[in-house]
Amino acid sequence: MSAAFTAGGISPLETAESLQAELRRGGISADVHNGYGLALVSIWVGLVVWCDGDRFWWRTGWDDRRRRFVYAWHPAVDPTRAARRVAFRYGDLRRAGSSPESDA
Repeated sequence: MSAAFTAGGISPLETAESLQAELRRGGISADVHNGYGLALVSIWVGLVVWCDGDRFWWRTGWDDRRRRFVYAWHPAVDPTRAARRVAFRYGDLRRAGSSPESDA
């Protein structure tokens, strides 16, 4: 399967794998899935990072007033800092008691 490239020449799969590697350096395991012009980094229940080659984005909460999810994003050219931000969200979810077993 060939990787789709963005205008900048970086594929979503490459950016997802760079984030996965940075998360692994921080002791967080993640799976990467690729297809349809996007790649996903699956980290924890409720924590999936989407990658399009230009940016990463993930859910950070829920806006009751607008009745929709709130997202954070980070440029894909900086996977180290993006991984730190995702790691903070991961820690929040773990402290809140979210677990793969309880949400299955």
